[in-house]
Amino acid sequence: MTEHPFLTDIAELDLALPYGEVRRVMPGRIEASGPMATVGDLCRIGGQLAEVAAVDVDTLVLVPVEDGAPIAIGTRVEPVTGDGDGVGVGVGYGGRAIDALGRPIDGGGAIRPDQRVGLRGTAPGPLDRVAPTALLETGVRAIDGLLTLGQGQRIGVFAASGVGKTSLIEQIVAQTAATRRIVCLVGERGREVSGFWQALSARGEAATLVAATSDESAAMRARAVSTALCLAEHWRDQGEHVLLVVDSITRLAMALREIGLAAGEPPTVRAYTPNVFAALPRIVERCGAVRGGGSITAILTVLSETDEIDDPIVETMKALLDGHILLSRTLADRGHFPAIDPIRSISRQAARLMTPAHAQAARTVTAHLATYDEARVMIDSGLYQAGANPAIDAAIAARDGINAFLRQEQAVAVPFAETLRHLTTLAQGKRHG
Repeated sequence: MTEHPFLTDIAELDLALPYGEVRRVMPGRIEASGPMATVGDLCRIGGQLAEVAAVDVDTLVLVPVEDGAPIAIGTRVEPVTGDGDGVGVGVGYGGRAIDALGRPIDGGGAIRPDQRVGLRGTAPGPLDRVAPTALLETGVRAIDGLLTLGQGQRIGVFAASGVGKTSLIEQIVAQTAATRRIVCLVGERGREVSGFWQALSARGEAATLVAATSDESAAMRARAVSTALCLAEHWRDQGEHVLLVVDSITRLAMALREIGLAAGEPPTVRAYTPNVFAALPRIVERCGAVRGGGSITAILTVLSETDEIDDPIVETMKALLDGHILLSRTLADRGHFPAIDPIRSISRQAARLMTPAHAQAARTVTAHLATYDEARVMIDSGLYQAGANPAIDAAIAARDGINAFLRQEQAVAVPFAETLRHLTTLAQGKRHG
């Protein structure tokens, strides 16, 4: 039996209105009757952009993306489509500084994307991933020698404020070989963003900077990381090795918490909402190396309130990442930079990447550091007598040489072969010449 043409016409009709109206306005939260949208979509309210934070049967909850004129009840809410939808990616973004919406902030001309992709991206399947097999040379002795990294590894830099985190990531970005470099600054001061960009430009580094400063909305701060990830995924899918630095995951979590609270999610531990702990694994899993393709090496900084690593974001990231580099305030206060604490840091891929001789030398040097740290109180108080313990005697004898190895000027890049020779010499109890 053939269906009547009238019924076919009715079935093809789209009876949902392509827009909605504002019903309620609160600080950081807007409720509207439509349009049809999903979480994360952009809408335009009058002349302002807002992001969908929650969807109910007859209500959208939106959070402002940009500041603008006051929004009145009844203002039309329309979906953003066409060129404003998704994230622009392509060769034009190389060496440029952009905001979370992909707009240039470096004073250069407009960027024409090669294509636009969905903000959420796609994490590779478990069997499409490969473990890092190629060394990632950072030029930093403490990392290359004791915490060896691989291309496609996801590593965290954990630090309190004022211990040299920014200087270290600047050094890593400048000295690490990668076909593409992306730096995402989340919730930073405008002065810090400008300084970082000037430092990259002065070194002649063709890095892409994605920035959302501390005075921008929570939606912009959270969106900056997604934009950076989309660019990284695009270049990885073309077979390139991408170095992605995000500073910091903690400020991203705070932005997601603001959005979650505006959407009505319940606060949990440290008032973080469930959306935070759902988003962090997705961010980490979007990085890494893929079979038959390129890789995204992720350096993600995490702020710790104290040197005692005990807050939920820190613990969550330690569980998700392939290792962590801990920066110590004690070392920084002594003028020891980079303030990397090798005893409390780990690279879970190091054993796979080190040669047996390298691994043995690294274990010996780390053991000297750990032995000295355990005996520090006795040594500093004068209670320890030389000859009482051969391991402590060896640690004391090696201490000055190891500290010299771990200290390094920011502008100095040390070749991996030189790092390995120096480390082997230390492990053998000899002076490096």
